[in-house]
Amino acid sequence: MFDIDFSRLLSILAYDPANPMIFSTGIFLWLFLGFTFVYWQLSTRAKTDTPRILFVTLFSYYFYYKSSGFYFGLLALVTFTDFHLARALSQCESKSLAARILVALSLLIDLSLLGYFKYTNFLGEMFFADWHHLDIFLPVGVSFFTFQSLSYTIDVYRGNIRPLSRFLDYAFYVSFFPQLVAGPIVRARDFLPQIHQPLVVTNQMFGEGIFLILSGLFKKAIISDYISVNFVERIFDQPTLYSGLENLLGVYGYTLQIYCDFSGYSDMAIGIALLLGFRFPQNFNAPYKSASITEFWRRWHISLSSWLKDYLYISLGGNRHGKFRQYVNLLITMLLGGLWHGASLNFVLWGGIHGVLLALDKIYYGLFPGHSPLRFLRKPHPDEPLQQPTSSFWGKFWSRLLTFHLVAACWVLFRASDFQIARDVFVQIFTNFHADVLVQWITSYAGVAFLLLLGYVLHFLPQSWSNGTKHIVTRLPLPLQALLIVLVIWVVIQVKSADVQPFIYFQF
Repeated sequence: MFDIDFSRLLSILAYDPANPMIFSTGIFLWLFLGFTFVYWQLSTRAKTDTPRILFVTLFSYYFYYKSSGFYFGLLALVTFTDFHLARALSQCESKSLAARILVALSLLIDLSLLGYFKYTNFLGEMFFADWHHLDIFLPVGVSFFTFQSLSYTIDVYRGNIRPLSRFLDYAFYVSFFPQLVAGPIVRARDFLPQIHQPLVVTNQMFGEGIFLILSGLFKKAIISDYISVNFVERIFDQPTLYSGLENLLGVYGYTLQIYCDFSGYSDMAIGIALLLGFRFPQNFNAPYKSASITEFWRRWHISLSSWLKDYLYISLGGNRHGKFRQYVNLLITMLLGGLWHGASLNFVLWGGIHGVLLALDKIYYGLFPGHSPLRFLRKPHPDEPLQQPTSSFWGKFWSRLLTFHLVAACWVLFRASDFQIARDVFVQIFTNFHADVLVQWITSYAGVAFLLLLGYVLHFLPQSWSNGTKHIVTRLPLPLQALLIVLVIWVVIQVKSADVQPFIYFQF
């Protein structure tokens, strides 16, 4: 009755190194539909939540297999060791020698795995002139799940949380597929209390989840991928072939691309989690509206910046040992944050510049506490909206414009394959500008120009407009929400490139 080609089906379900599974692929859509059906059957019919938790954990491991092959063994290793080390930590006196040894062992295991897969060749080339580059595969998302697991053992050591008694619960937490391969980095104290709560997805949660998934898909598959393939890649491959104006537009393009790519993934991850009854914290909050570098890092990749602050900056001493030590701690934190993003001096320099800019923010505020348009003095509560500085409209405007261009200039180092490419981009911008090619560029790259304009307009719209749109989508009847999903998928199909573009942060 059904003519099924099982060999073809198995090849689709198997790991394909050339096409890792991501949220914006058709295979994930079909698998997620099947997963959701089983998930809700288990949720409504099973007498306990154990079958549901086990099913999600197994699906999460399969999801990781489809992303990185049999390297899901690394995920299992990190999960197993940190779970048992945390259990052992709970038997030790608070911050005793035994506790310090156990948390150090957790750090050693997790960071050694991360170091081998991510930094072996980088360190080898730095310290050995005759180093032969090793063919080491970088498992997708290894930086995310190691940091997430580390936060658990450190929090247990600090006494902030109690360790779990059931291994399955911890495996579920570390491997939960929406945020597994590219964040957000979800803290144990935020996620663990939700595991055994009664599973409830309200109409508000469902509608908000649909909105976030559609928003993320639009940002990633329509804006980010299109401007990347059709313009940005060409500029950063050979910047000397283009005028300074085109290079500047390429920088603006990448600035928008990386935001739409990464925030698009975060939106989809948070939206999918909502459909499953779990809430993740916000990971992006219109970062290019920032009036200072300090504010930018409160809005950009919030889960990572807060992780670095809580587990690295504060561990180094934070601001507890004087101003100079605070500036040094900021610089070290951002240098290591840059290195976390990639095994390249480009990333280290990118992080170092941001560390210097953060220190300059602190110094400027110290010199002009009552007049700085860049000040964000009072540490906000996590649930409190960011406060705007009390300055004139033009003060805010110029502060935001300056901050945006500082961030965009730093993205050149982040995107360029080497220092020479970054140098060529800046040289072209400052010595070979040729503003007269603007009309010709708009004509030649009409689609790119439209999406660039659309992306930035949407980003800088008032937050109330975005909230209003989300409210409208949330209140739509289910058939109209389904129609909206079909419409967005149709648009994605019309504009997508021939090959699926992986998320930028998959390499981290």
